[in-house]
Amino acid sequence: MNPLEEKTELEEKIEQEQKREKKKFWKGVLCGAAVTLCLAVGVGIFCTAIVSGIHIFSSSEKKQVENKLQIIQAIIDKYYLYEDEIDQDALEQGIYAGYVNALGDKYTVYYNEEETDALQESVSGTYTGIGAALLQNTTSNEVVISKVYKDSPAEEAGLKEGDVIYQVDDHTISDQSLDEVVSWIRGEEGTDVTLHVVRDGQQLELKATRKQLETPTVVYEMKENQVGYIAVSEFDEVTLSQFETALNDLDGQGMKGLIIDLRSNPGGNLDTVTDMLKLLLPKGTIVSVKDKAGNVEEYKSDGSHEFTKPLAVLVNQYSASASEIFSGAIQDYGIGDIVGVTTYGKGVVQQILDLGDGTAMKITIAEYFTPNGRSINKKGVTPDVEVEYQADENDPTADNQLDKAMEVVQQKMQSEK
Repeated sequence: MNPLEEKTELEEKIEQEQKREKKKFWKGVLCGAAVTLCLAVGVGIFCTAIVSGIHIFSSSEKKQVENKLQIIQAIIDKYYLYEDEIDQDALEQGIYAGYVNALGDKYTVYYNEEETDALQESVSGTYTGIGAALLQNTTSNEVVISKVYKDSPAEEAGLKEGDVIYQVDDHTISDQSLDEVVSWIRGEEGTDVTLHVVRDGQQLELKATRKQLETPTVVYEMKENQVGYIAVSEFDEVTLSQFETALNDLDGQGMKGLIIDLRSNPGGNLDTVTDMLKLLLPKGTIVSVKDKAGNVEEYKSDGSHEFTKPLAVLVNQYSASASEIFSGAIQDYGIGDIVGVTTYGKGVVQQILDLGDGTAMKITIAEYFTPNGRSINKKGVTPDVEVEYQADENDPTADNQLDKAMEVVQQKMQSEK
């Protein structure tokens, strides 16, 4: 199929969709990225309103593009050595992906059918992968493992937090988006994937066997002196109920103070994080979202479940987006101390749109602001109590950041006596 003929069909689809009142679509934010690919839901903007703003080629532009593509195709037909290996579908998909990538926004991405299926699968809360969360450095493009889940294929393969992935099977990472790298790692259950990583200056090849996984996004326990501890690994659809269960259980055990650990949490679902904050914040704005037209949508708490016990929130350089919404709101209201190091700095909202042919597009549509109107994009949330993590070679279970958070909470507990 000629790529330009497909473009015409897409224009016709868009025109048809513009005549409808609404179109089904995926609403939300993709706050950070993980191998679990946490699809977010939340921002209430109809797809037709966005689609109607898409620039459609004029007749002259369309002709110019068509002519250049024909020239390129003619050159390929005449000179390309590996003609028998040409994948026409991959060429077509490459046109769409390249068009979107040319925006220069790492968070705006085109998904082919396989990648879109992976996104849809993730909505159910289960996925086929290796059980690790990833983050990408927006300057160097380095892909780093920010979390390895317990009893996962990633853990069994020997992968560790901080490993830098430079190759997946035969795919060398250069300027690919994080979503594309994730798509290389995911696959059919029972199949193997080899990750080439750099750790402490050494190159390692680690093989993991993909399997169906359900991520436990919340773990909790009661620590000494009745200080509750809740670690949230990402903000999925299932996280709210898990978090609420943890709060209620700890409260039932006589919790007198609380630590919420968001370290290496890459983000997730906007509705989830705002609903979780409704269990903690006083009455007021949780977060506001502003789109390109200046429209502002506010998410609010009614204050009916305000948390009044001593509270600390742990963050690090891998705490991104929804984690920053969470920590930023706690900080602005002054109901807890943020402990750790400055967070990742992702303060923009993405929305996933169904393109109607089995493919999809994730596009940056808005910026979010903390209750006090702060933008944290490319800045991050600066902790109230700054403490760098220091590994203890003699005690791998030692955690000086958690120790500091315990100290902060216990000091407040003492002052309230």
